[in-house]
Amino acid sequence: MALRLVVPHSALLGLSQFKVTSLKKRCFSISATMASPARKVLVPIANGTEPMEAVITIDVLRRAGADVTVASVEKQLSVDAGHGIKIVADALVSDCGDGVFDLITLPGGMPGATNLRDCAALESLVKKQAADERLYAAVCASPAVALGPWGVLKGLKATCYPSFMEQLAPCATAVESRVQVDGRVVTSRGPGTTMEFAVALVEQLYRKEKANEVSGPLVMRSNHGEEYTIRELNPVEWTFNNCPKILVPIANGTEEMEAVMIIDILRRAKANVVVASVENELEILASRKVKLVADVLLDDAANLSFDLIVLPGGLGGAQAFANSEKLVDLLKKQREINKPYGAICASPALVLEPHGLLKGKKATAFPAMCNKLSDQSEVENRVVVDGTLITSRGPGTSMEFALAIVEKLFGRVKALELAKAMLFVYP
Repeated sequence: MALRLVVPHSALLGLSQFKVTSLKKRCFSISATMASPARKVLVPIANGTEPMEAVITIDVLRRAGADVTVASVEKQLSVDAGHGIKIVADALVSDCGDGVFDLITLPGGMPGATNLRDCAALESLVKKQAADERLYAAVCASPAVALGPWGVLKGLKATCYPSFMEQLAPCATAVESRVQVDGRVVTSRGPGTTMEFAVALVEQLYRKEKANEVSGPLVMRSNHGEEYTIRELNPVEWTFNNCPKILVPIANGTEEMEAVMIIDILRRAKANVVVASVENELEILASRKVKLVADVLLDDAANLSFDLIVLPGGLGGAQAFANSEKLVDLLKKQREINKPYGAICASPALVLEPHGLLKGKKATAFPAMCNKLSDQSEVENRVVVDGTLITSRGPGTSMEFALAIVEKLFGRVKALELAKAMLFVYP
């Protein structure tokens, strides 16, 4: 299917939003006067894969119009990714051997990267990709753990997660770029650099204009690596007993990047996160067709008490939340007893506002939906905390949003420790 090539001027925010170091640049761009076919991309996943790195990459590439196959290296489609997040693949890697891909890109995570490395079928695919001079990529541990031992980084500059740099050094020229492009190979450092990495892959597959078009609505930061800030009004202490219990609802149409980043980061902070499906089954089909599996149905969580309820966005998901009487009742009860609740992207505008959950509060939302907020005085802020309410803007603000929650629950020192470990903030 042909992709529309006219890029709105307002969407051209420039790739200055992320820094990409490029050598021996290979042009995958096509003429703007010609139709752009969907590029075929393989994203392998495994038990132990870092879910943020997998899902951000898949989501951003599908936003660009790429035909992305998520393939499990395990014997089954469902994989137990890191931090208790379950992802269901589209296919098995063992069934993809005859495919021809414009890009094969590996997420990281441990032992996910090791499991990818030990998959003979995937190794053969990547070696053939290199021999055929097609694009391949990896992030976090995978450049050092998988691509390096396969011998496909020889003579190239590459980067990886800092603690794997020594392992990478014998296999490539190891550099500390957040995103490194060298010829047909793109590498990156960790969860906090993955959105930049994914947008760089879009540029390699299509063109710079397409990368700009995709990156604009993500609401990416312009100052990657610097400390994040939040806008806080009417500060109050968020309290809990022992370990904070947090409800994260998901639904068909939920924005998968936002959901996964929130869940992943809060579990890194050792919070007790309950992922609840508002649908009739645990498995949901998110907005960019990533299949996620909840821990419980919302019905099973409705009688429990939570220290925080936080809603990811996504247009379809937000509408499902707004139509769920049980979830709306939980949110209203949370507000009544003065316990924290929050939402990101479409959910402040489509769930909280219509149900009176923003009354007397300052909030923000996805830029195109801020006009639905009755009070728009703080909407330009990336994260807004007003007492027990926290809101944020979109996929590119999700890490700041989740880290702001960590900061409110555990303090800024803990939040910055996580931010540095993820490479979201310079270590």
